[in-house]
Amino acid sequence: MDIRTVIKVINKMKVDGAIQHYAIGGAVGATFYLEPFSTLDVDIFVAFEPEKDSLIISPTPIFDHLREAGFEMEGEYFLIGGWPVQFLPPHSPLVDEALAKASSLKIDDDPVSVMTAEHLAAIALELGRPKDKARLLQFMDEGALDMATFEDIVNRYQLAPKWLIFQTQFLSNP
Repeated sequence: MDIRTVIKVINKMKVDGAIQHYAIGGAVGATFYLEPFSTLDVDIFVAFEPEKDSLIISPTPIFDHLREAGFEMEGEYFLIGGWPVQFLPPHSPLVDEALAKASSLKIDDDPVSVMTAEHLAAIALELGRPKDKARLLQFMDEGALDMATFEDIVNRYQLAPKWLIFQTQFLSNP
């Protein structure tokens, strides 16, 4: 499986107008800042646009574009370059901001939009699943976070209580 194929397809979707703005999040997004680790899918966060003359948002343009390009759905994923790829709308104000403030990086010569390390860590804190806590620890252990930026995000999105609990549970100096 090669993430470069996914990036090329997503960038073509952007050029073709099937999506306007995207950011890679989740575990694959984290691998842009951390040592690689195992993950099963690619989470692409997309600001879904309402269809013309409608207030209802729909993923139909994305799905139609990918089907026309020959990609098939398997459950909730499109298979692209051997990767199950899921297109997700932002599910919270924090994820809205993470999408809006995504970093523009490169894989080879291809641009890729990836959520910042600080946003990915804050989202992991917000979700609080065991795998998210492990990822947050990895961000911290590898020194991948600008702590002032991370703590600003934590405070703005009322995650300070969760951050204090996390520090008490996992860090020696809360």
